[in-house]
Parts: sequence; structure tokens; C-alpha cells
Amino acid sequence: MSILKAPPKQPKNATLQVRLGEDLKGRLDKYAEFLDSTDSYVVSEALKLVFNKDTEFKVWLERQQANGAESTRELVAVAAMKEKRTSAITPPAPKANGSELLR
Repeated sequence: MSILKAPPKQPKNATLQVRLGEDLKGRLDKYAEFLDSTDSYVVSEALKLVFNKDTEFKVWLERQQANGAESTRELVAVAAMKEKRTSAITPPAPKANGSELLR
């Protein structure tokens, strides 16, 4: 067993450009300074807090994810049905046996 722990894995980041009013940006900067952190950290943590506290959003999000899973299953089923219909309607191509060359 190692004496030191492995560093925590950093989440993948995406870039977001946001326009804020000057007063809000000033408060964001001051809050980040208060936490000895960055603006990005404050915004990320504030969004996490809002998403975790908003029960209506949680319910809506779960519904969206459930509908997305159902939609995916429906699309796969429809594609499979189309494939079956196409193969049933389209006759197989004649196989070449060499006799066509003699004609």
C-alpha cells in the first residue's frame, strides 16, 4: 500500500462564454477572492447548488432522460422493423453461375 494517495481525477472541462452585468461580475470576482478561488469554480459550484436544490428541475430532468431512453428504444425498434420489411420485399439478387457468360 502506498504512503501517498493518488491525486483526485480532474473532471473534463468545457469552455463557456457568459455575459454578465458589471455589478454581477464584480460580486463574482469578490466572492472568488473571498474563497481564494477562481470565477470558474464559483460559477460551477453555484450551478451545482442550484441543480441539486431545484426539485422541479430534478423531476423534469428525470422525465427528459426517461423519454430519451424510450425514444432511443423506439428508434432501434423502428429501424429493425424497416430492415425486416425491406429484406422481405426485396427479392434476393440472382447468383451468377457462369451460364450467363455463354449466352
